[in-house]
Amino acid sequence: MSAAAARYRDEQEPTTRWITLGQACKLLGVNESTLRRWADAGHVQSFRTPGGHRRFSEEGVRAMMAGEAQASDEPYTSIGSLAISRIRRRLQRGRSQAAPWYAGLREQDRVEMRPLGNRLASLVSDYLTRGSHRAHILNEAREIARDYGSLLVRDGLSLRDSVDAFTFFRKSLDETAMEEAQKNDITADKAMELWDLLSNLEDQVLLSIAESYEEAQYRAPIRA
Repeated sequence: MSAAAARYRDEQEPTTRWITLGQACKLLGVNESTLRRWADAGHVQSFRTPGGHRRFSEEGVRAMMAGEAQASDEPYTSIGSLAISRIRRRLQRGRSQAAPWYAGLREQDRVEMRPLGNRLASLVSDYLTRGSHRAHILNEAREIARDYGSLLVRDGLSLRDSVDAFTFFRKSLDETAMEEAQKNDITADKAMELWDLLSNLEDQVLLSIAESYEEAQYRAPIRA
């Protein structure tokens, strides 16, 4: 974006606050490569200064932190955000009973995982509705899942506990998808297509988390 275009943008959006890549990463709790990838895919509003530096809309970053989704009349576009709301309610009602693995996470890692979880949830809706982009979306979902797995490994969670955490999220997502399907009164064939797509995405996420554990095992020092 040219300097003139940037000035025009600021004149049209006088209330928008633009923050640096580092500031946006700090707010979201993700690394720079992840945020660049999200920006390139158009998931957060950004532009480049004449010097080539990225600037991000603080409002857009905070919306991503909150897991906000734009309303749409198309079926399944709200599945991700609804599932996140369901998960939060369950964790708040009784963390120790509903998700014993949650107590094993450090607060810092919970904060880091939140934007990753929000982004992964939004990918679910994209994956179900944007057929021509599914391969790209699936690759990003795998990368986020590996980031998740790395944080779980760092916190010392066993692979079993991580699978338990995954099934907790998967159950909430499946229940939300089923409710949306019933609400939209879709046909049996459409419901089967939805289920196949969702299952494939969830399976790939689980496999990517497992890969993080394998990679950590290979990196572990060999004891004499």
